[in-house]
Amino acid sequence: MTAAQRLAAAQAFWLEESATDDQIQAVMLIAQQKKFRPKSVIALAVDRKAKHLASIVNLPETLAARALIVYHLAEQRPMMAAFLDALGIAHEDGLISADDTPPPSAAATAAACKILAEKFPADRVALYLNTLLTQDPDTWAALDGLPQLAPDLL
Repeated sequence: MTAAQRLAAAQAFWLEESATDDQIQAVMLIAQQKKFRPKSVIALAVDRKAKHLASIVNLPETLAARALIVYHLAEQRPMMAAFLDALGIAHEDGLISADDTPPPSAAATAAACKILAEKFPADRVALYLNTLLTQDPDTWAALDGLPQLAPDLL
């Protein structure tokens, strides 16, 4: 992730109302890393908490995953919708509508990734696709090895 993406993800994380349990874990982590009292971390403005969280290199997997999810939901819905449209998957504002959607074919996935790469910045596309692959490797296995996952190689 770029520094800007890390900060945007951290801001989205702190603004997410349903992430209270994860936010408490993040408060404790920041307090421990920065030698602050948890109460002091809680009192910080969102932008300061976001900067502290974004600066932590080794976030626990659960916090990193939650931050990535809320970042995409808050900031990247047009890209998510474009990807699902390109795959022909029914969705509501970038969120898959049906629970039983089969994994897309390798050919359809490659074509959809190409469309995304033409419409959106490479670093955002790579982050989104890598997030999908790590969150649900069974459904998104066809993403593995595609050049859009590593924008430096394009």
